[in-house]
Order: sequence, then structure tokens, then C-alpha cells
Amino acid sequence: MLRTLLALIFCAWTAQALAEKPVILVLGDSLSAGYGISTSSGWVALLQRRLEQQGYPQRVVNASISGDTTSGGLARLPQALAQHQPQLVILELGANDGLRGLSLEEMRRNLVTIIDKSREQGATLLLVGVRLPPNYGALYVKKFHDVYRQLAQKHKVAFVPYLLAGVGGRADLIQADGLHPRAKAQGLILDSIWPHLLPILKRTATKDSDNGA
Repeated sequence: MLRTLLALIFCAWTAQALAEKPVILVLGDSLSAGYGISTSSGWVALLQRRLEQQGYPQRVVNASISGDTTSGGLARLPQALAQHQPQLVILELGANDGLRGLSLEEMRRNLVTIIDKSREQGATLLLVGVRLPPNYGALYVKKFHDVYRQLAQKHKVAFVPYLLAGVGGRADLIQADGLHPRAKAQGLILDSIWPHLLPILKRTATKDSDNGA
């Protein structure tokens, strides 16, 4: 009986401790969900471990779903914001819009709305760009890439130009489907994000310190 009571108290304490940690919400697709690999080896899981190693208190919540589009991410966003109240949203969506040849204007509107709604909740944004294979046509590929760059500039959002920098196009790092990175590529993916994420973490830590947190 005592052992059960102590276990319940420990679980309640653990849940409260986790709830008090500021949340980084990753809203993405298969590139962040860890398609074809163990989720524990994906870049999002590696991010959590790096935060802990470097003494940052944030808890990472992976709200990524393989195959998701910007429309699907937008539909899921209100519940994710309400449930997790994130301090930071890492927005990695759009690849499936591009691969399916969907409207780039609709993609742009969806991303803007995600940015606006996240900011209304009080979250900082980190926008992560992706790229399309060249066989989709030079004009469409350029317009697709420009969506991210223009959004980052217009809305003053921290921006990772290319999630798969140093990974894309390398057969040793990409799965047989030609699209999804292997487990051994995940550290490189995190390394492409980290320099853009780190200034946000440092600003947040400074703000918390100034507020006496």
C-alpha cells in the first residue's frame, strides 16, 4: 500500500515537473517525424538530448506527422497550442505541398496563419525551409523555395534556409526512396538547425533571468 502511494506521489511530482518546463513544439512532417527510422534516433529526439546536455530546461514535443501538409498542420495547430502552450514553435511544413504540386499561394497563407496563431499564443517561431527535387521544374522549384525566404523576411521570423543541408542528394545519407534521411543523417540535420535555434534559446534564458525566473 505504501509502495503504491509513493509511486503515485512520484508520478504526480514528475508530471508537475514536466508541465512546468517550457515547451518547444515541433510542427512538421515525415522529415521531423522520423519516417523509416526509430523516433529515438530522429533529429527531434537528438535535440532534446542536446538541450539537456547544454543545460537548457526546454521540453521538446514532437507534433510531426508523416505526409502532413501545411493545411493539415494548420488544422492541428489550435489543439497543440492549447495543450502544450509552447514557448517556441519550430515550423517544418511544406514539403508535401510541393511534392503534390499544391497551390503555393495556399501554402503561403497556411504558413502565415500558423505563424500568426503561434505568436498570438505567445510563442516564438523558427521557420525551417525545405527544397524540392529539380525534376519539378525550375520555375516551380524557385517559387517554392522563395515562399520560405519571403515569409521569413516579411514576418521577421528566424529562418533555417534548408533542413537537409549537407544531407540532400547524398545516397549514403538518404533512404532508398530518395527523399527521407537515414538515421546517421539526423545529427547533421540537427547541426543545420542548431545555429539558428541557439540565439533564441539564449534570448529566452536572458529574459527569464531578467524576470527572476
